[in-house]
Amino acid sequence: MSDNDQRLGRLARTRARLQECALDLFERQGYDQTTAAQIAGAAGVTEMTFFRHFATKDRLVVEDPYDPLIADAVAAQPRGLPPLTRAVGGLRAAWARLPEPASDDVRRRVRIAAATPSLRAAIAANNAATEQILVEQLVGDGADPDAASVAASAVLAGITAALLRWSQRDGAALADAVSAALDTLEARR
Repeated sequence: MSDNDQRLGRLARTRARLQECALDLFERQGYDQTTAAQIAGAAGVTEMTFFRHFATKDRLVVEDPYDPLIADAVAAQPRGLPPLTRAVGGLRAAWARLPEPASDDVRRRVRIAAATPSLRAAIAANNAATEQILVEQLVGDGADPDAASVAASAVLAGITAALLRWSQRDGAALADAVSAALDTLEARR
């Protein structure tokens, strides 16, 4: 194993440890009552190390690394389809390519976000960034800007609603929640 591989592995382990400690603290004492210093201390690292991994505390909860994959999947949809159909199809295709996330961690993050009013702005900003990427892709492929905006907003609202409901049901599969939301948007349900 190369030095770079070892370094990347160490970084990934530190990041995972920070996330785990943060979720434990958020659940125990609340998101707003937990500081970055407390999270770093629980993880056995410095506060500076915390901020090397997460620019802000809210990124521990609302970080979404999937936007480029979603945009590529929407771009791969036939351009002649309506924007909503392309957005739903793109999300369905992107989801099919993703490995099932660690559902317990995702469920914990979504539960914390749903229960924390101060995180709503971070959730909205995250959704707005994803929406903008979807709109740009759809418009770049020739869709009407208004139709693209409505399609992107509808898809993200549906996925967000499904995630929030899913987070409250232990044992429910995330893939099933996402699929049900997309089915609803396609009027299959």
